[in-house]
Amino acid sequence: MKNLLTQRAGIRKARHLITAAVSALVISGVSLQASAKETFRMSTLGPGTSPYMVMTTFANTVNKNSDDYSIIVNATGAATKHQLDTAKGKIEFYMSSPSIVHLMQNQKAMYKKIKNAKALSENLRAVLNFPMGVYHGTVYEKSDIKSMMDIKGKRVFAGPPGGAARRTVEKMIEAVTGYKPGKDYTSVKLGWDSAAQAFQDGNLDVYFVPTNAPSPVISQIALTNKIRFLGIPQAELESSDSVKALAKRPGFKFMKLPVGAYGKNQMNEEDIYTLAVTVGIGTHQDMSEDTIYRITKTFWENLEAQYDASPWLRNISLERAFDDLNMPLHPGAERYYRELGLR
Repeated sequence: MKNLLTQRAGIRKARHLITAAVSALVISGVSLQASAKETFRMSTLGPGTSPYMVMTTFANTVNKNSDDYSIIVNATGAATKHQLDTAKGKIEFYMSSPSIVHLMQNQKAMYKKIKNAKALSENLRAVLNFPMGVYHGTVYEKSDIKSMMDIKGKRVFAGPPGGAARRTVEKMIEAVTGYKPGKDYTSVKLGWDSAAQAFQDGNLDVYFVPTNAPSPVISQIALTNKIRFLGIPQAELESSDSVKALAKRPGFKFMKLPVGAYGKNQMNEEDIYTLAVTVGIGTHQDMSEDTIYRITKTFWENLEAQYDASPWLRNISLERAFDDLNMPLHPGAERYYRELGLR
């Protein structure tokens, strides 16, 4: 009898342990489900560019302040390809540009041979725009390059192959000098991150990068090296039709890169003129209105708190969120801006 009672007690204890374990698993499962975030993909340009800094900040801000969404950033490849992938729904966010939006809408340049490019462009939607900054044509002061005319026979990084930046820089060089890539200078084929390293290693003569000043990457170079920036002669801005045409494309204008922007090791004696461009964060029309609304709201409501740690973020503002827009706002983003009375 005693053995039987002992057995029954053991069975009851085992049942209790099993029940407790199952309950723990259920509770754990609920907890995991509650903490799971919907993950999205974002593609941008490589380190050293303003889009990289802005868009990684965008992703990190959402990741830190949202319980529901997570954004993973890919910083390889060209914006033209990112735009195509977004239009196809392969990624959720990308660095948009009025210039490449225009090219896709009109099936030109790199989109010329893509038969459905124009139809695909209708899937694109805007979240916000921001100033990408100016094109920094950077050389070491110890080189013999003092102007764009001096780059003949040199190794020049204009941007990644197939990218809009490369096309822009090569057009700018040709407008100012008449030089053509592959004939008068070598347009080196590298990605953004590898180009920055190649310039620091002395394997490039000229490093072009579009970024707000001061760029962290160029600032790091200028800490221990005297540098110079190549600009567009002011006379050319006023007299050259080919130069003037550079700023007639969607999103482009001429701006100054001031003396002293990079401290005492910037050897320019005068402000230089160069191209500036507006870019943005884009998505596609199949993203839900509520998702884009909440992500947009999360970013803007937590941006100002980061100004002291990252002063360059002050270039990103609600007042400029619609600059040069040439595609529709996503309904979720528009809903947020309407709440603020901006649309």
